[in-house]
Amino acid sequence: MVISVQKPELSDDALLLQQMEEGSKQAFNSLFEKYWDRAFSDAYKRLKDSDAAKDFVQDIFTHIWINRETLHINSLPAYLHTAVRNRTIKLLARQEKSHPFFAILETIPEKNLQADASLLRKEFLKAYESFVETLPPRRQLIFRLRVYDDLYTKDIAAQLGLSRKTVQNQLIKAAKQLRVSLSHMLYCLIVFLQAAG
Repeated sequence: MVISVQKPELSDDALLLQQMEEGSKQAFNSLFEKYWDRAFSDAYKRLKDSDAAKDFVQDIFTHIWINRETLHINSLPAYLHTAVRNRTIKLLARQEKSHPFFAILETIPEKNLQADASLLRKEFLKAYESFVETLPPRRQLIFRLRVYDDLYTKDIAAQLGLSRKTVQNQLIKAAKQLRVSLSHMLYCLIVFLQAAG
């Protein structure tokens, strides 16, 4: 007597993910409709901003579709949860990076923050960009890829054919130069605004 062993059927999600990897737009749309609300809810809990949460989820699903052949997702709910969490962390990190330059403006009395503050903010941004342009070419490229393009150091290293350690060292040097170059102007801006009252 021969006993036939049947392979377990793929779950609905697994089948849809497999079909999506093979290029099925219909499978992608099914997954999108099934998990959009859950992903949006997760993003909204973290961001407390409906528009930002929608953008987050839209970006994540766009990334999934574009990279469908290489992602090999086993569990879409787990993937979405991790993606939302990671994007939130990156967003907060970017915001923290910007605070040292602009948070001081929040502490100046409102009456002093009118046309002069707007002008000085623009000047400060111009000085920041000028600083970036003074960096050595390779350091400038690494700095821009990290800060402007938001790439991880390992991705920058792979893209430029460098070791990750080299990329990290270049970023540390750029950050030190940035603090020295802009601290004087920031100090002048604070003094000016406080004296204006």
